[in-house]
Amino acid sequence: MAETAAAATSPITPERDTYDVIVIGGGPPGEIAAQYAIQGSDRTAVIVEHELLGGECSYWACMPSKALLRPIEVLEAARHMPGVKSIVGDHSLDAQAVLQRRDSFTSDHDESGQVQWAHDTGIDVLKGHGRLAGVKSVEVTSADGFIRTLTARHAVVLATGTTATVPDIPGLRDALPWTSRDVTNIHEIPRRMAVVGGGVVACESACWLDGLGVDELTIIGSAPLLLARNEPFAGELVADAFRANGVRVELSTSVDAVQRVDPKATGEGRVHGGEVTVSFGDRSITVDEIVVATGRTPSSSDIGLDVVGVDAAGNRGFVKTDDHLAVIGVPGDWLYAVGDITGRALLTHMGKYQARICGAVIAARATGEPIDGPRFTDVADDGKVPQVTFTDPQVASVGISEKQARADGVDVEIIEHDMAGYAGSSLLRDGYVGRAKLVVDRGSDTLLGATFVGADVAELVHAATVAVIGGVTVEQLWHVVPSYPTLSEIWLKLLEARTTSS
Repeated sequence: MAETAAAATSPITPERDTYDVIVIGGGPPGEIAAQYAIQGSDRTAVIVEHELLGGECSYWACMPSKALLRPIEVLEAARHMPGVKSIVGDHSLDAQAVLQRRDSFTSDHDESGQVQWAHDTGIDVLKGHGRLAGVKSVEVTSADGFIRTLTARHAVVLATGTTATVPDIPGLRDALPWTSRDVTNIHEIPRRMAVVGGGVVACESACWLDGLGVDELTIIGSAPLLLARNEPFAGELVADAFRANGVRVELSTSVDAVQRVDPKATGEGRVHGGEVTVSFGDRSITVDEIVVATGRTPSSSDIGLDVVGVDAAGNRGFVKTDDHLAVIGVPGDWLYAVGDITGRALLTHMGKYQARICGAVIAARATGEPIDGPRFTDVADDGKVPQVTFTDPQVASVGISEKQARADGVDVEIIEHDMAGYAGSSLLRDGYVGRAKLVVDRGSDTLLGATFVGADVAELVHAATVAVIGGVTVEQLWHVVPSYPTLSEIWLKLLEARTTSS
């Protein structure tokens, strides 16, 4: 239905085969790169997309996952608030209402609104699989096998993203496991589930699966901690919360084999057959469904990179770019890449950031303007990336961890403080649990990284990001007065902890 709607409203005509900008991939980075490349001008752009315009974020990742997580946060906050928890009692979520609200945020996988936005912005949409066919040339193969060749006057942008990785574990692929697409678009709630992985997708998925009513839930992670790329206390606090809710957490172990009774391709978010036996170490469990959340694979194997002399195999399939987002090794500054395919930062907001820079660079080069200003250069991907994991407790961080800084040989000062026990956190909920940590470059007295763990800490990370990007010194932070009583008081607590320890 979505593709029919797109075809009905698309302004593209068979006669038009030349554009100023061609974008392969219609997720948020591709959309924004096209928008910024042509806005305020008479330049033309087309987005080539073989699935739904809006991409992974709109239908299978950011939007559905956060729609599933928000009701869990609200219920958990109510359970920690006198005067409210007596009303809530031991009631669980209305799972069907949560799923219906999730579907409203994905527009029931109807892309017509996204297509209309593109048309209103002056961007054409062409459905099909796009691949490079030569310099500034793109072949588009439609679902019925028809091939068209498009030509770009100025630029081609690769924005094909990534897909979920399914490891080569005996029996796993044959078992037709759920990936991130299934778990965000869950339609049946199994009684017993296993989540393989310990990163962001695994932890967020486990959080909403538990909240939606999965009776027996097990997380199996190969690393010693959940969220292993964060500061160690982040994974520890999240694991503690899972265990307190009855979720089994198995760490430092790998799945050895998977066996499923009568696997069936029943559709996205539906149980894919009979019981699943998951073996790890000297143990095994039997579940009704298994979720694989072990990483992402770049969608670069069939986009014609070899035609233009780009070898991504040596970079694990990711496409290397310079800080203007031009693909390295391709002369002429006509080929660009943005979003997950670059491997710089596999986050939607960072892909959109890259796209704004890329679009601005394309527009400037199209008119012969210089690109030496700050808005034309990607600097945030260089160890200054912000991220929020929307578990309960939330994990919000920016920059690099203490471990990363020390591995880089930086002389660092560490400042930590409990997030419980001050007015802002105490008023937010009873029994607040959390911690904050700053990683400071001792030589320059500036922040290299910051991590906050606790309820609602997502709103703290932008201030930390401003400090990291802006090179704000810790001494200057004394004059950045936090509002009372808010979670932001943690900044003052951290500064006071530094003074006490010095």
